Amino acid sequence: MRAETELRPSFACILGGDSPEVWGDSAADRLRRVLARAGVADFVEPDALSALTGPVVLLRADAAIDAPLLQALLKTPGTVLLSNGDPAGLPLAVHAPAGLAGAAAEVLRPGNAAALPGGFRAVTAADLGASYWQALRKREEPYALVVRPEALKRIEWRMFMGTYKGATDLVTKWLWPRPAFHATKLCARFGITPNQVTALSLLLVIAAFYWFWEGNWMAGLLAAWGMTFLDTVDGKLARITLTSSKLGNVFDHGIDLIHPPFWYWAWAVGLQQSGHTLDETDLILMLAVIVAGYVLQRIVEGIAIWRLGLEIHVWRPVDTWFRLVTARRNPNLLLLTLFTAVARPDLGFAAVAVWTALCLLLHVFQLLQGLAAARRGKLRSWMAGPA
Repeated sequence: MRAETELRPSFACILGGDSPEVWGDSAADRLRRVLARAGVADFVEPDALSALTGPVVLLRADAAIDAPLLQALLKTPGTVLLSNGDPAGLPLAVHAPAGLAGAAAEVLRPGNAAALPGGFRAVTAADLGASYWQALRKREEPYALVVRPEALKRIEWRMFMGTYKGATDLVTKWLWPRPAFHATKLCARFGITPNQVTALSLLLVIAAFYWFWEGNWMAGLLAAWGMTFLDTVDGKLARITLTSSKLGNVFDHGIDLIHPPFWYWAWAVGLQQSGHTLDETDLILMLAVIVAGYVLQRIVEGIAIWRLGLEIHVWRPVDTWFRLVTARRNPNLLLLTLFTAVARPDLGFAAVAVWTALCLLLHVFQLLQGLAAARRGKLRSWMAGPA
């Protein structure tokens, strides 16, 4: 059996002169960047196909193909990927084995959509088994679309939602998508980079800390919610414009990981300075519960990845549901905001402490269940489908 590396194409060819713009770039240039990230960086012109002696992937210049789907296609020689949008069933890309590049090109040419020569088989996104994207913790059929100017808004929305994680909190999942879509569009149009968005969110982290410390609750909460919104935008911008980087990932996730305990500390100081009636001992105890609970939840999640081989939030549907409301930044901010709206930021702080303690217990229970189940065999995410 030949090794997988021998079956993967070393070359790519993009067919067709018209390549509509999508997310601020031509569809063809997006395909080139996705292919380069997948390890295919050598491109040939159509008239040079006959000289190739190895496998090649051919793509329509007006195609938009999700990254995990394209990666799956590169591992599956002799396949013709069909579109799953509107129109559906059109050949968008072909992984042609050695010597079949010419026949593959004919499959993609307009008018020859049904002419599949011997040695090829038509597949959909579902057939390639790329519906579970582990990096984004979700199960979703990847997109394979024909980019048409008259349907551009719908296509860009579908591509944008493809960047979302499947297991996340309720604010990120249900409140932010529409405004984040428009903010991401503006950033892409004006050339604003994901790291620039992250830098602005860092300034809001500092502003929220200052206002919480001063007991200026509403200003601090506005800054905090602005930061959480930008935290959604920077990640989506990086994925949708194919500009994610290791440095940007560390910058973004580093801020996400570190700042919450400092906000809770500032909130506790703000309560003391603004004369709320919480006993100092009770306040210190609440702060200790919140910070320790936050750190311990992160440790539990890390142990799950280490010992179970998957994030605890994607093991079972109930675990994914629990991720919507678990005591992390956004659900905690909801509690603080609701109680501050009725002039009781002290009770909001107490509510966060209670909810953090409960969530920590639930996380430990999840981990113990996972460790017990792992004795019977390797765990799989419910999103990955049947074993």
